[in-house]
Amino acid sequence: MRVPASSDTTSNSNLVCFNEPTSVLDLRRSPSPSTAEEKPLLVSDQFPLDDDDHVMRSMDWDSIMKELDLDDDNLKPNFPSSPHFAATAVDPPLLPIFPDQLHPPEFPGHGYGFNNEGGGGLDFVEDLIRVVNCVDSDELQLAQVILSRLNQRLRSPTGRPLERAAFYFKEALGSLITGTNRNQNRLSSWSDIVQKIRAIKEFSGVSPIPLFSHFTANQAILDSLTWQQQQHQSSSSSSPPFAHVVDFEIGFGGQYASLMREIAEKSVNGIRFLRVTAVVTEDYAVETRLVKENLAQFAADLEIRFQIEFVLMRTFEVLSFKSIRFVEGERTVVLISPVIFRRLNGISGFVNDLRRVSPEVVVFVDSEGWTGISRGAGSFQREFVSGLEFYTTVFESLDAAVAGGGGDLVKKIIEAFVLRPKIASAVEAAADKRGEEMMTWREAFCAAGMRMVPLSQFVDFQAECLVEKAQVRGFHVAKRQGELLLCWHERPLVATSVWRF
Repeated sequence: MRVPASSDTTSNSNLVCFNEPTSVLDLRRSPSPSTAEEKPLLVSDQFPLDDDDHVMRSMDWDSIMKELDLDDDNLKPNFPSSPHFAATAVDPPLLPIFPDQLHPPEFPGHGYGFNNEGGGGLDFVEDLIRVVNCVDSDELQLAQVILSRLNQRLRSPTGRPLERAAFYFKEALGSLITGTNRNQNRLSSWSDIVQKIRAIKEFSGVSPIPLFSHFTANQAILDSLTWQQQQHQSSSSSSPPFAHVVDFEIGFGGQYASLMREIAEKSVNGIRFLRVTAVVTEDYAVETRLVKENLAQFAADLEIRFQIEFVLMRTFEVLSFKSIRFVEGERTVVLISPVIFRRLNGISGFVNDLRRVSPEVVVFVDSEGWTGISRGAGSFQREFVSGLEFYTTVFESLDAAVAGGGGDLVKKIIEAFVLRPKIASAVEAAADKRGEEMMTWREAFCAAGMRMVPLSQFVDFQAECLVEKAQVRGFHVAKRQGELLLCWHERPLVATSVWRF
């Protein structure tokens, strides 16, 4: 059901550079950055921009970020001991809200796991599942009829968390049937991007979910660099080490601002050079410019050498890690999320290719409900229902987090620009992979010889501080099978784990 990428080849010589592989035959590492000759390949023919391109060239991104209160100095939270948190963190006053109606979903009855407290019936959930089954059996006309009925029942994303989540899942199903998923999620102009930045800022300000994802990943990277320092000191090499992070879901890159600050302030492992390779989708052209310019400026202010390169997802799908440039002497960390597993044909193939790269550590951050899910032959219905349950829980936690004056507007912005695209992508991926035999990510990791590395006690401490600071009853930190979890009541919303070959 995936819609093919556009074949438009509009040229733009000012577009950000991407490094494509020079060979598909080996994984040999390049010389160190001090001697390697940069030969980036412009992919302007693959990344057409719309009429807003002339605006993008003249935009003062630093001013935009400051206007939105997104500059690092204004947004750095006052946590004890160490600023490992994302650059998008804000510190608004939050009141402790304890709404009795918000509780962990018990999911009894119907076989689908949704309760019916509050009245109103669950007919819309049953209709959603009927649409899913129609898509599964290619009865698309009947699916359209049921969707028309749902459009009358779910007119807008309002009401209880389940109703709002159901609206977005209904919308995703409609886009799936009409083949408009990709266009729906594309940020086509700079104003869309500013809106998304604002939504991320609001989400980071009211909920611990995004900050937990970022700081646990950052601390895992820093811990791996500390371990590498011991290895480096025991070796005979005299060249200074440098870090390379391969990121499969970089977003707007705000997490790297706090990572660079920590490296600069603590002189972690003597590293003063951070290199990032981001694997991005084909519709990410405008965002790459924002990410590159802001992170480069931030690194310059900290007097850290910084380099960022971008690899197209469709290139990675063909060449795997051969599409990424690795440099002799660097310490490589791979940061992954469920996003990459949605795009690829099999988890085990990705992990086997990853083993050939031999990264220092692999950090897996799951903020999409994959933790604990049992998978086998892909079932569109099972994946759809699991996603609806998960995002209903996220919406419940968001209701608690924004309770109070102005909460409805903040909630709408977050849901529209942060959660809605995730839901659309999850529905599309579930439809694409129906019927496929799939290993769980944990099974694939273990089968490839990976072992889990315990997170440090400092990560536990900071996670507890983060939840305490949020002052929203219902969030808590837990550990399960080596993962560090951020839970809303008993349901994990974020799970971070670290692995090593």
